Amino acid sequence: MKRNIQVLLLLLSGAGVLHITLLTEVYLRYVKEGLRIPLIVSGVLLLALGMVGAARDGFPFAKPTAEEPAEHADHDGDHGDGGHGHDHSSGPRIAWLLFLPALALLFFTPPALGAFTAAREGDPAVSEDARFAPLPDRSPLVMPLSDFQARARQDTDRSLKGRTVRMTGFVTPGEDGGWYLTRLVLSCCAADAQSVKVRMHGAEAPQANSWVTVTGSWRPVGEVGTDSARATLDVAGMRRVPQPANPYADAVPPTA
Repeated sequence: MKRNIQVLLLLLSGAGVLHITLLTEVYLRYVKEGLRIPLIVSGVLLLALGMVGAARDGFPFAKPTAEEPAEHADHDGDHGDGGHGHDHSSGPRIAWLLFLPALALLFFTPPALGAFTAAREGDPAVSEDARFAPLPDRSPLVMPLSDFQARARQDTDRSLKGRTVRMTGFVTPGEDGGWYLTRLVLSCCAADAQSVKVRMHGAEAPQANSWVTVTGSWRPVGEVGTDSARATLDVAGMRRVPQPANPYADAVPPTA
């Protein structure tokens, strides 16, 4: 990879990072919202490095003049390699592969992680010392999937009993023909995403990865407070909804 191509790669990468952080919210499909500022700084630095390199090398089509012959042309014997000089301004050929993610940041919006990822994760272990705050006195009770899952499996006071709840997530098919309402939650970035799943009963499974809001009531399965407990819901109502701007934020919508 020649030096002018390396400069172009820096410029494309910087422009791509700034595009997904300043002009769109696509960065939320890669990392948590709190990493937006570091990404912007990284994009600015990449652009700056690219522009410095372009200015120094006469980018993009700098050619040697008659007074300034091509690099190493008159130094063939200086390398001890039998008269064959090497252009050390070139990078490894594998660096060409970096153009694919750089161009993708500019021209392609990747889908968020979905059912394929979630289907391969099991339920987390139950915490023996879980404590839960009282639930609001309203119906239906709009709540995050993570809160419902934790209460359904660990709340020995059974605070969900008799309550009508409403939750939003995407559809993950089960191996036995059933389905789960699912959210993926990030600790840092998409690589460490953890799934939160609630088994649905009483409603036909929508298309995988479609986003829905369901209303229903808790169905106890297993012994609460042990690993045998499962988070399940008897569905009373369901409607399709668009995917949220931040698909990894398992939170109650502000309008809820």
